[in-house]
Amino acid sequence: MRVLGFSKKWDKLQRPEHTTFRFPRKDKDWFEGEIVQEVYKPRSKEREVLRVCQIARKEPKQLADITHEEAVEDGFINLYDMFQWLQNAHKNKDMHTPINKLTLK
Repeated sequence: MRVLGFSKKWDKLQRPEHTTFRFPRKDKDWFEGEIVQEVYKPRSKEREVLRVCQIARKEPKQLADITHEEAVEDGFINLYDMFQWLQNAHKNKDMHTPINKLTLK
């Protein structure tokens, strides 16, 4: 079972179904039906296992195609806030790279 790490305890993590956006992994990308362990601060002494869930849906998207509603559902104030967070979290990432929208249950 692979770890799906979170650096913030988003409110969405309390819902039985929620989404998260992740850039594709170079080793083995996420896939529908995969069982994952959601972990807060996975590489820290403050590591906390939140829950085990399943990737119910994986939807590849371009950043330009993400809607305001999807950004808000994901826990951001608006789309601009989401883009700012992605740029800060992934400083060396090409922002034209497709991103995965994962729906977790």
